[in-house]
Amino acid sequence: MKDFKGKVVVITGGSTGIGFSFAKQFGHEGAKIIICGLRENRIDEALSALKASGIEARGAVCDVSKREDVETFADFAWDAFGSVDAVMSNAGVMAVGRTVIGSTKEDFMKIFDVNVFGVLNVVSVFGKRLIEQGTPAALYNVGSENSLFNGVPFAAPYVASKHAVLALTESLKEEVPDYIEVGLICPGFVQSELGGDEARETMSQAMDTDRFTSVAMKQIKQGEFYIVSHAYNVVRIDERYKKVKKAYEHYAPRYDGDDEFDVRTLFNRMAEGGNSK
Repeated sequence: MKDFKGKVVVITGGSTGIGFSFAKQFGHEGAKIIICGLRENRIDEALSALKASGIEARGAVCDVSKREDVETFADFAWDAFGSVDAVMSNAGVMAVGRTVIGSTKEDFMKIFDVNVFGVLNVVSVFGKRLIEQGTPAALYNVGSENSLFNGVPFAAPYVASKHAVLALTESLKEEVPDYIEVGLICPGFVQSELGGDEARETMSQAMDTDRFTSVAMKQIKQGEFYIVSHAYNVVRIDERYKKVKKAYEHYAPRYDGDDEFDVRTLFNRMAEGGNSK
């Protein structure tokens, strides 16, 4: 979606951090903004700041981990401006400090409820309505550099959640109609309130939030799927895939007809066979 002038853009977790910075970016492109978050006072502060910049904006409290909240928020969005053109699922939480062995299911679920099932709720509720609306639209999910590689140890619930967002978003791209654009936003280390007060000093060393969203916005306007920022990340990506490639080259090298067990190839053949009947 190259032009956001007059478009309606919904951003979850839009009252602070990356979400709020994106609200400013889209707003300066001429979009009407709808944000949500958990804290009404922060939503009010964000709306005041957006409106002071001449941006038309609305906001509501919404817990994305609760499907009924997302349904209510979707009603609010369509009631506000009559349509929605783009949705950014940005709300997220982070926790570090536990080993995989030392983690419990509850540790994982605290993160997954927001970072994975919250994203699922948003793309499901809003996606169905965008399909019914039938006009060009976009769904953007905020993943992470951790969607592409393991950024740090002692953060398995968070890293695993962002790997899941990658899988969810790649599947979403293949499943929605052509008139709905899909993008995966992969921030690296960016200043935000993620991590709470205890991470404030560490976060001060991260990339400036507006700098990140400015870089990302150029890619969004070009319709890119992978929306990236931190240049050094390619080193970490190469490290992972060189190891994977080496394993295949040594233990499962290519051979003529090696697509015999490729799932996508087999599914395509079965579909072609079904269509020929």
